[in-house]
Amino acid sequence: PEVCTPEAPYELAEKIRASIVVLGPLLSRFGYAKVPLPGGDDFGSRPIDMHIKGFEALGATVNIRHGDLEARADRLVGGRIALDYPSVGATENLLMASVLAKGTTVIDNVAREPEIGDLIDLLTAMGAQIAGKDTSTLTIEGVDTLHPTEHAVIPDRIEAATYAVAVGLAEGDVTIKGARLEHMDMLAEKLAEMGVHISAVDNGVWVTSEGRPRSADVSTLPYPGIATDYKPFLLTLLTVSDGVAIVTENVYGANRYAYVAELSRMGADIRTEGHHAVVRGVPRLSGAPIKAHDIRAGAALVLAGLAADGTTLVGDAHHVERGYADLVASLKSLGADVEWEEPAGDGRWNQ
Repeated sequence: PEVCTPEAPYELAEKIRASIVVLGPLLSRFGYAKVPLPGGDDFGSRPIDMHIKGFEALGATVNIRHGDLEARADRLVGGRIALDYPSVGATENLLMASVLAKGTTVIDNVAREPEIGDLIDLLTAMGAQIAGKDTSTLTIEGVDTLHPTEHAVIPDRIEAATYAVAVGLAEGDVTIKGARLEHMDMLAEKLAEMGVHISAVDNGVWVTSEGRPRSADVSTLPYPGIATDYKPFLLTLLTVSDGVAIVTENVYGANRYAYVAELSRMGADIRTEGHHAVVRGVPRLSGAPIKAHDIRAGAALVLAGLAADGTTLVGDAHHVERGYADLVASLKSLGADVEWEEPAGDGRWNQ
């Protein structure tokens, strides 16, 4: 559809943490962009300083007014940008802005997630000139215009990880169609330590479980390390493992352990301290009323219900809806006893 305004509406932006990534393309197209500050999941600070510094390095004037981020530039001009951290959002935003900037832009310390490579493929198909795919430095030669194209988005590796961990919790033998093992190598290695095995097949990946999971320490890192979005699933798997494990959050910090209290209500033995969680496995969890705090933690709590005796009721499940096309249908297709309920108020998952 035709984009006719440089201002992103609040009612859409408040629902997603990624709202800021439309600032770059809007600014390149209109010379002005206004985007509400990011909303979405609530698990710690998501600083936007790298976005702002990057736009300023490209010649834009950026201000924050009344909860909105505003940027202006008649035309962006190529420059050199060094990211303090390989942020996926900042890499995406500055990449989309710089493809239409005048001259050459070099961005150092970029994120290398598969989604970045997929975005580069899309922009290249639209006429952008980008060198350095799958490296830590991107060089962009600005072009005057981009043209329409058709592009198939890569499979969601986080969704694939959700189902892989479900196999570890409930045991079984599952093929995840479309998933790419090369996008989840480190996860596959970590799951293998726990007794869950992922192997490539012609149409996706094949996941099998040895039985009760083994304990294994987990540390999150930027790609190609263990993604922070994998951590809630892995921690949930560890709650019923045979042993003790230490989980360390190196990306977002202590605020991304909010769901631990919910797992504890189900009988999990977890102690948190700062960026770390010590997980002592128990034989089984017990169903309980619990609450989702964000997309991945919410999905992890649904998975916890698979390893629990009795009924698990997950409130505030609208978070989970934002990250999955239909998690209930997918889990039901694997034999899970899970239903979606619509009470008077927020929806809930009922396991």
